Order: sequence, then C-alpha cells, then structure tokens
Amino acid sequence: MQRVTAQLVAGLVAAVLSLLAEQCWADGGGPSLAERVIWAVNAGGEAHVDVHGIHFKKDPLEGKIGKASDYGVRLPILRSSPEDQILYQTERYNEDTFGYDIPIREEGDYILVMKYAEVYFAQSQQKVFDVRLNGHVVVKDLDIFDRVGHSTAHDEIVPFSIRRGKLSVQGEVSTFNGKLTVEFVKGYYDNPKICALYVMKGTLEDVPKLQPHPGLEKPDEDEEEEEDSEGGEEGGKKKVPTGSKYRVQSGPRTPNPYAADNSSLMFPILVAFGVFIPTLFCLCRL
Repeated sequence: MQRVTAQLVAGLVAAVLSLLAEQCWADGGGPSLAERVIWAVNAGGEAHVDVHGIHFKKDPLEGKIGKASDYGVRLPILRSSPEDQILYQTERYNEDTFGYDIPIREEGDYILVMKYAEVYFAQSQQKVFDVRLNGHVVVKDLDIFDRVGHSTAHDEIVPFSIRRGKLSVQGEVSTFNGKLTVEFVKGYYDNPKICALYVMKGTLEDVPKLQPHPGLEKPDEDEEEEEDSEGGEEGGKKKVPTGSKYRVQSGPRTPNPYAADNSSLMFPILVAFGVFIPTLFCLCRL
C-alpha cells in the first residue's frame, strides 16, 4: 500500500513539474536564442559573440578549403549593429563549389541563417551563385549587390525540418544521415562566398531581424497627411482620413483642361463658315 502511495505521489510531483515547465516556457522562460543555436561560424574570421549571445566559432576551413578575406573591415556595413559588423566584413570564398558539414542529432524544426555583404563589386551580375542544402537548391542565383547594394548586410534564411530520418526543405524531401551539408555552388559570375552562418532550432519568427534598409522599406500608409483645401471660404485645412492612399504631390498642380481658353473650340466653326460662304455665292450665280 505504501509503495502504491509513493508511486502516486511521484506521479503527481512529475505532473506538477511538467506543468510548471510548460508555464515557464509560455512565460518566456524557455531556451534563449543563443541556447537554441546548435552551430555557428564566422567564415574567414575569428571567433565572435554577437549581441544576441550567439557564439560564432573560428572558421574550421582555415588552411583547408578556399581563401579567407578581411577586405570588408575597411568599410562600415549598413543594417548591422557596430558590434556585429565583423560578421559581414570577413568572408570565405573559393574558385569552386565548397561548403560546411553540420552535425544534427535531434529531430525538429530548424533555421539556417547565412550572412552576406558585397564589399568588393559595385554592380550586379558580378558575383552570382547558388546555395545547396544536402543537394537541394535552396537559394538560386544569389546576387548580393542586386539584393541590397554595396557594403550592406543581407541574411538568407532557410527553414527546414528533420523527422524520422528525413530532411524536408522547400517542399522537397530526402534521406538524412545526421549531417547537414551547406554548399556554395560555383556559377558563371565570379566565385561563391559566405560571410557567416548558423543553424538554430525554431521557426522564422525566432530569427533576429536586420535593421531596416532605407532604400527598400515601404512608406507607412497609415500616417496622416494634411493638404490645403480649395474653395473653402476660410481657406482652412482638412485632414486626410487615416489609412487613405492619397499622396502629396510635389510641383504645380495639373491644369484643369475644362478651364482652358475656349478659343480652340471656335477654330473649326470659323473654318466651316469660311468654306460655306464661297460655296453659297457660287450656287447663287448659277
């Protein structure tokens, strides 16, 4: 009887602890972003801990494959915090396809984040390449300059899942043997490269966002605008309703075509009279 009672108590304690753990997770007490990152590398550079606490290790391909470059350290990288610009200023490139092998032991939903910045070329169609994930092309014709311009941070984010020995990514499925291979594929324009990358457990909503891009952000249409009212006796102002799509145009207003001089309408009438009178005179002489 005592043994049964002890088992019931142990079961109740386990259930309570489980509920408390779930509540802590719901309240934000789950693993932090840094704890969910299972692998991170600063390609072509030294180890670095970013503002989110992610530990990027030194590039394991150093002295083995490709070439490391720190050409970008002379440039400020837009859209990136000052503390983490080094992740976009260093890179590894190769004259042929190259990549990294990432061990993954647990099933679940994952995110691959690849960090880029174009610090050398000053126009598009100079460096274009693909990215493969275990043979699946997950990024096609990546042209960094075409995406964001020069010396500007750009993240390529690829969600994937691993379940029952299968890798699922972008609607494609393949057998998974415990190793994720990320490859940067040689194309027709220059050499493939990578600045930094990491793999984390989670969903797209968990990935930290880059700072807004001044040239790519859409204007807020919910902002209220004011314009001068016309025809009002007091010459007051009226507000454009919130959410409206009116735009404030610069320069002079387009003239009202119906308010133009009516002399243009008299021209065809005068021509008709000019033809009619001589014709009538000739008919009378007959």
